[in-house]
Amino acid sequence: MRIHIHLPSTMLFQTQMTVCIGDINYGNHLANDAVLRLCHETRLRFLQAFGYSEMNVAGAGLIMADAAIQFQGQAYHGDVLNFDIGIGDIGSAGFELIYQINRERDQAAIARVKNGMVFFDYTTQKVVKTPAAFQAAVSAAL
Repeated sequence: MRIHIHLPSTMLFQTQMTVCIGDINYGNHLANDAVLRLCHETRLRFLQAFGYSEMNVAGAGLIMADAAIQFQGQAYHGDVLNFDIGIGDIGSAGFELIYQINRERDQAAIARVKNGMVFFDYTTQKVVKTPAAFQAAVSAAL
């Protein structure tokens, strides 16, 4: 069975990164663990654009609850990749981040990624409610 990740109607942020030699696997293409690592960097840049960090999103931290990758093509050392990021469902204690990764030179689709993010208080080690300020910031950006 194959995973299919649906893109949100609006992508909120884009950044570019180049595939480095450490991102390549024994098959000579972008490794699956590197995809998640590059998405992590994209998430950090996205949060910074909104004035947040993973440890402080309107007073709450973030923790990843799940990750899914839908591979669509291969990328190679030196390829410049565009990472578009949008938000799927926002719930009472978290949200979905959806990524579309395309190669810059030919716009070939490389992968879609979904991360389930949960708001978390690292001091108490408990899940917390989605901050109203975060919901407002996302709504304003849509």
